[in-house]
Amino acid sequence: MKFNVIKAFAALGLAAGLAATSLAFAQGKPLKVGVTGGPHAEIMEVVKAEAVKQGLAIQIVEFADYVQPNVALAAGDLDANSYQHQPYLDNANADRGYKLVSIAKTVIFPIGIYSKKVKSLDALKEGARIGIPNDPTNGGRALLLLQSQGLIKLKAGVGLKATPLDIAENPRKLRFIELDAAQLPRSLDDTDASAINTNFAMQAGLDPKRDAIAQEAPDSPYANVLAVREKDKDRPEFAKLVAAYHSPAVKEFILTKYHGAVIAAW
Repeated sequence: MKFNVIKAFAALGLAAGLAATSLAFAQGKPLKVGVTGGPHAEIMEVVKAEAVKQGLAIQIVEFADYVQPNVALAAGDLDANSYQHQPYLDNANADRGYKLVSIAKTVIFPIGIYSKKVKSLDALKEGARIGIPNDPTNGGRALLLLQSQGLIKLKAGVGLKATPLDIAENPRKLRFIELDAAQLPRSLDDTDASAINTNFAMQAGLDPKRDAIAQEAPDSPYANVLAVREKDKDRPEFAKLVAAYHSPAVKEFILTKYHGAVIAAW
């Protein structure tokens, strides 16, 4: 009997400790979520407001590139991040040994081709310089877009990780300049055209619907995701984070703010 009473008090103590930890998290330790500037940060502000309704506090940490948010998440400096599509996350895990997983889809940013020199892809001259992202997945994405527009033909089976070395046919002898994705808007003064991710295009004052001379189809496989460390994926706070992101208020914000330049993926 005495032993059972001790066990009962121990169980109550454990439950109380867990509840206290959860309460302390909600009151004093907000969930740190990394984002890139522009739409990801703007959307997360709305998510943050929705999360408060569920008793979840969020601290938004903004980054200027695609590399550091995963570095910070893997190191434990963030609880989650929201800025990358699934192929990019898969590649980061494979290349850097991260153990990061997706817990939900967020939005799709159709990548576009922009130019200060020409008004259409048909106007690109032989030997034109084309800027593309230098990371494997977004670079391949840009090449697939150019292939869909009939400018190049890639080797069979190269898929999402295509590089300029995988170009089988290039009748206009286009020259590809690989740059960090965040730098591509600034490259437009030096290139004939550049493939720019929508979040960086919008940060630079470009309107994807108005300014892109070609754009990825909305059924692209590049849905962005909420990523967390694999060992933490079942933390109850993440269910609240996903619910807040997938709320009607966030979907309405995306629709009215971006007018189809950014698309909800859920």
